[in-house]
Amino acid sequence: MDFTEEQLQRYSRHIILPEVGGKGQAKIAGAKVVLIGAGGLGCPVGYYLTAAGVGTIGLIDSDTVEMSNLQRQIAHNVNTIGMAKVESAARTFSALNPDVKVVQMKVRISKDNIIDLIKDFDIVVDGSDNFPTRYLVNDACVMAGKPLVSGAILRFEGQVTTIIPGKGHCYRCLFEEPPPPGLVPSCQEAGVLGVLPGVIGGLQATEVLKLILGKGETLVDELLIYNALNTSFRKVRVPRNPLCPICSDRPSITKLVDYNEGYCTLP
Repeated sequence: MDFTEEQLQRYSRHIILPEVGGKGQAKIAGAKVVLIGAGGLGCPVGYYLTAAGVGTIGLIDSDTVEMSNLQRQIAHNVNTIGMAKVESAARTFSALNPDVKVVQMKVRISKDNIIDLIKDFDIVVDGSDNFPTRYLVNDACVMAGKPLVSGAILRFEGQVTTIIPGKGHCYRCLFEEPPPPGLVPSCQEAGVLGVLPGVIGGLQATEVLKLILGKGETLVDELLIYNALNTSFRKVRVPRNPLCPICSDRPSITKLVDYNEGYCTLP
């Protein structure tokens, strides 16, 4: 693609990188990424992907902005309290970079609509705060063959992994079934350090850009764990489970399942 003078200035620090260059920036501009959630993780992921010049960013979230969100959800502000999160975030991202097309989807994802919601995007980013949503997103991405960058945060710890169907593990290779309701608290119940989503969301955005560019090593077959209290990172190897119920050669799960009603809170 031909860049305008303004775009050459905006993306100059990318273009001078040998691993990116003009061709790489054109790939970024042509990419379509959808974010599951415009909350704690979706905000920094969307912010950085917008700044990077990702051509199309989809936002899926049914919630509205609340005062309690502002401690960590950096795409929102006091003036957008009560506004749909997808609209609030879209305004913020568009103000940062008008080159980016932001698609707002104020809906609750379910087994009936998720395939249609993600079908036009190249990469899916999951920033949800509950296991039923994570399993639904994982299963849908495996079935649709969509790369998935999954992140999770709670209290002082965060996790990131990248799932490419057919090339490595999926979320069910980590944990085959969701835990019983109430066993693992949500961020609303247990709290979360406000800056933690920035660290994990930044890592998710990095994984997305590497996938778009085809450069570097992603977290396929690995789970990266960050502990903010002792400032440590730890990688855990996650091999693909040959008996996985969704991503194995003979899956036992052949249709999407909702594990709960509705769409739980996002971090």
